[in-house]
Amino acid sequence: MRIVKQGNVTSDLLDEIGSEISTQQNLQDAMRWALSQPKGTFLPQVVAEVIIQDEFTHDVIIPRTDGLVLVYDTT
Repeated sequence: MRIVKQGNVTSDLLDEIGSEISTQQNLQDAMRWALSQPKGTFLPQVVAEVIIQDEFTHDVIIPRTDGLVLVYDTT
């Protein structure tokens, strides 16, 4: 998994999240991880939007309540 820093994110937070999501293999793993986080870390609906790029590629947007947004590019 490749993590791209965009905006004002501390290195500590980026490292913490990077180590937590490094083992994710699919969207189900991402959802399980997001739902296992302390209440209030993510918005209640977890996935804010799925953007269809083409028939095989989707961007899944998972915003946190602290303003950080995780975007998974899935194929």
